[in-house]
Amino acid sequence: MAVISKIRRQGGALVMTIPPTLIKLLDLNAGAQMELDVTGGKLTARPVSPARKHYSLTELLKGSKSVARLNADTAWAREGEPVDRELA
Repeated sequence: MAVISKIRRQGGALVMTIPPTLIKLLDLNAGAQMELDVTGGKLTARPVSPARKHYSLTELLKGSKSVARLNADTAWAREGEPVDRELA
């Protein structure tokens, strides 16, 4: 995926922004370190450490036998009607 980014002056430095689409594609955040390399007149930028995927709790527990066992062992607690002043 090729994108165009303009180099601009900010204070005493020249700055090139990375479009949000590429940031999301690489799963980067502010503060991430990038390795820059120039070979054959081409600039290559890559994250210093591999981008880590972020998982939801559902994804982490998917297929877990422990969770299935826990649900089976505690099914009795989810049955029945409220007693006295319990909230349903």
